[in-house]
Amino acid sequence: MTSYLEAEVLPARNTGAIRLYDAEAFEGMRRACQLTARCLDELANIVQPGVATEEIDRFVLRFGLDNGALPATLNYRGYMKSVCTSINHVVCHGIPNDKPLRDGDIVNIDVTFLLDGYYGDASRMYPVGKVKRAAERLCEVTYHSLMLAIAEVKPGAHMGDIGAAIQTFAEGERCSVVRDFCGHGVGRIFHDAPNVLHYGRRGEGAEMRPGMIFTIEPMINLGRPHVKVLGDGWTAVTRDRSLSAQYEHTVGVTETGCEVFTFSPGGLDTPGLAIGGQHGTAR
Repeated sequence: MTSYLEAEVLPARNTGAIRLYDAEAFEGMRRACQLTARCLDELANIVQPGVATEEIDRFVLRFGLDNGALPATLNYRGYMKSVCTSINHVVCHGIPNDKPLRDGDIVNIDVTFLLDGYYGDASRMYPVGKVKRAAERLCEVTYHSLMLAIAEVKPGAHMGDIGAAIQTFAEGERCSVVRDFCGHGVGRIFHDAPNVLHYGRRGEGAEMRPGMIFTIEPMINLGRPHVKVLGDGWTAVTRDRSLSAQYEHTVGVTETGCEVFTFSPGGLDTPGLAIGGQHGTAR
């Protein structure tokens, strides 16, 4: 049975209960998440052929420190970088290194900042130079699946509605949904209840209530959904070496619907808007 408790009465760890945050916490999340979104906007000018993901990592660390925040992944469970950079067939948790990005790559950059006690978590896909249409389409399908899922977030809906929306659309576009990783509760805890599955059935799972805050972060593959984790203990890749894409937003359930905390202030979180340095503003 699902437990819902006011956030302030729960200890600072994942107890399995779903935290319900108040208006003050929502404001704290806006600040943390918009810092993350601003950082992701800045990265649109940095990601290009020849740039090493290690350089991206250094930028994220500097950006956080310059704005009074810490990258949440740095030293998290032994992870030694400030960001995750997942290229092509890497599904998630790719570790930055000194290998340069190549023309035609697609890369997911996942940033989480801890600001004034709140975690702002989001990720986007970035095209590197000129990418093939198949890769571009995969990013479009993944982004659209995320937005369809966000449209399901409102009081009285169920977490299974999120997964069903993603699965129905992605599989209808002849793509597959990764099942090994999921979204999660977030706020004053980096990874908290509930788990947010990206597949499922409508009407199943925990009921959404005002005050809930969580991420939705579908990972969609061009090939089969199966993944494996490499020997470094972090990097997850598609078993069939097919391309994978991911978009992530942090959302809060309001009295009437949903607030997306991590929308790009520059409108750069929609696929294709950063290609060739041409930035748009539509969402």
